[in-house]
Amino acid sequence: MNPEERIVVDGVLDEEAWQRAEPAANFIQQDPNFGEPETERTEVRILYDRESLYMGVICYDSEPDEMLGYQRRRDEFLSSDDRFMWTMDTYLDGRGGYFFEINPAGLMGDALMGAGGLNNRQWDGIWTANVKRTEIGWVAEIEIPFRTLNFDPNAPGWGVNFQRTVRRKNEETLWTGIPRNQGLRRMSNAGILTGIEEVSQGMGLEIKPYVLGTALSTPGRGQEKTNYLGDAGLDVFYSPTPRLRSNFTVNTDFAQTEVDQRQVNLTRFSLFFPEKRDFFLEGASFFDFRSVAEDETDNRLHPFFSRSIGLRRVGQGNNFEPQKIDFGAKLTGQMGQQDVGLLHVRTGREGDHGGEDFTVMRMKRRIFRQSYIGGLMTRRDPLDAGQTRYSIGLDMLLATSTFMGTENLEIGAYALQATNRTGLEGGNHAYGLELNYPNDTWTGALTYREIQENFEPAVGFVSRTGYRRLNPGLRYAPRPRRHAWIRQFAFGFDLDRQTDMENELLTRKWDFRVFEISTHSGDTFYASVLPQHERLEEDFRIHSTVTLRKGNEYDFTRYRFRFQTANKRPLALATEIESGSFLSGDRQTYLAELTLRARPGVILYSGVEWNRFQLQEGNFQTRIYRLTPELQFSPWMSFVNRIQYDNVSRVLGWQSRFRWIVKPGNDLYFVYTQNWLDDLNKGLGTLDRRAAIKGVYTHRF
Repeated sequence: MNPEERIVVDGVLDEEAWQRAEPAANFIQQDPNFGEPETERTEVRILYDRESLYMGVICYDSEPDEMLGYQRRRDEFLSSDDRFMWTMDTYLDGRGGYFFEINPAGLMGDALMGAGGLNNRQWDGIWTANVKRTEIGWVAEIEIPFRTLNFDPNAPGWGVNFQRTVRRKNEETLWTGIPRNQGLRRMSNAGILTGIEEVSQGMGLEIKPYVLGTALSTPGRGQEKTNYLGDAGLDVFYSPTPRLRSNFTVNTDFAQTEVDQRQVNLTRFSLFFPEKRDFFLEGASFFDFRSVAEDETDNRLHPFFSRSIGLRRVGQGNNFEPQKIDFGAKLTGQMGQQDVGLLHVRTGREGDHGGEDFTVMRMKRRIFRQSYIGGLMTRRDPLDAGQTRYSIGLDMLLATSTFMGTENLEIGAYALQATNRTGLEGGNHAYGLELNYPNDTWTGALTYREIQENFEPAVGFVSRTGYRRLNPGLRYAPRPRRHAWIRQFAFGFDLDRQTDMENELLTRKWDFRVFEISTHSGDTFYASVLPQHERLEEDFRIHSTVTLRKGNEYDFTRYRFRFQTANKRPLALATEIESGSFLSGDRQTYLAELTLRARPGVILYSGVEWNRFQLQEGNFQTRIYRLTPELQFSPWMSFVNRIQYDNVSRVLGWQSRFRWIVKPGNDLYFVYTQNWLDDLNKGLGTLDRRAAIKGVYTHRF
């Protein structure tokens, strides 16, 4: 662009600079007809000035009335919509970068990427997009300030790639890197953007103060009076180098955080709830450890789990009590060939619980194009009397996306040691090995894990200890050539075999995928047979009225069928039925999710999970109900309600969350939460209610 030229981001590409820009075009199909030209033309133009990068995107469509754009709320998943996505590898190292997406309704989504995938969808960069629907398709005009991106100004270029989805056809087209085993998020196959020179990254300093007002009452705990509180805090972000980003937080608050999805624990192991707090999600990929890659619902091992900081679980259910975070500091990024993550947080005293210091250090040395070796250290130190605890670990990943041409292959390993609690000796290690072959037609995996009985990571989460696990699996998923309605079949198996530390069998679970079919329209259905063996190491209280005794052994088989309609439909249904023997009797499970998209921005999600147990020790049922109405007025304003109930806790919960993005980086939240207890004798009674209004302001230097 000439120095005197300016781009107005209004969704109309009428500036002369756009006419001079050479478009990236000629996208190639990844699906359904691999390697063939796109059926709907796409053009991408890129400009820049000293402050910002600009993109002009034209998504031509021969049937513009059939374009789909339901979602407007920032960062919503776009499995229902037409979309345009792009990635930028600003370090040109082929390992990660930034992900962005838009749709015809103007939604803006973004994420941070690690090698091969999205690591952090909660990252909200400061950028702007304006979209217009026209008689030729849809047009987007985008501005990304250079201060939003970390990049090396001396790098020879950036890696970039583009992908478009035409949802009514389920057609995926890419500019480059089209093999199904690679795709948009494999930055090693990206194209190169050159010529970005003499741009301003500012001082790399950003401050984000907040102010908060809350009203809280807990009549269910005998406190009828409402307490009114005010608070304020500050986040400071600073980039000491183009590849490093630091974050300092004081008096941190998470009043705007969404509530957890309700769960009922029907296993012998702790429930897992994902992190949702912004401070911990920012740069979270730099702390990832290899053991997390093979996690499953009841076999999780997170040597660092940020949710153990500032949240204390109450019992074994869904309840967590927050602990005040006095301050925190974090440094993430790259130093030479090393990826680094440093974190220190202090929590304050809450009632009978004293404050603690938490420290995490993570480093990964990059080797070859997609591999690394790394180390991790965590420390948990009570400020009052108590034991200081440590964990240390080493991990490794050898990965390639060029095995036998374009196939992916991964070999991983890790070892961990945790400080024993007072009075315990030995048995405080964990180990793992893995071989993965994750590809489109053939997918295979073989993993081994050992978690000793006294292994308890200082700042982590482990759902089960004292076992060894062997887990082989294989999946074959051919794509029939030009079938009238089937796009892909799948068949396969998975085995989960667990023993105790003396190699006595505890669990053996097979999952035989009898068939799985995906259609051109986006509907999917599958059937599985699930033979299982279980030996109880200790008493298993599966329900308040039902306990299965230690030492019992069971062999049983269950059958599962799932059907899911395409999300592009205004009314989408997903249902799963599982039935058969279970432990000492029988179990029937029914799950259903219904999504109504009445019009763009008006969406209703509903779901039910129902289990019926008929065991020798007793009969019972569990039920969870969910209802989420959303009003997405624009990409800048949304109103979301989450209503949940389960018959085990008998708690009805409601969270109402209004968010207004006044402008990118400046947010206003209003959040109201109320919980009721379903007393069998007295009916619904309020447990607690909380209202909060929070304003966040961002200033960049």
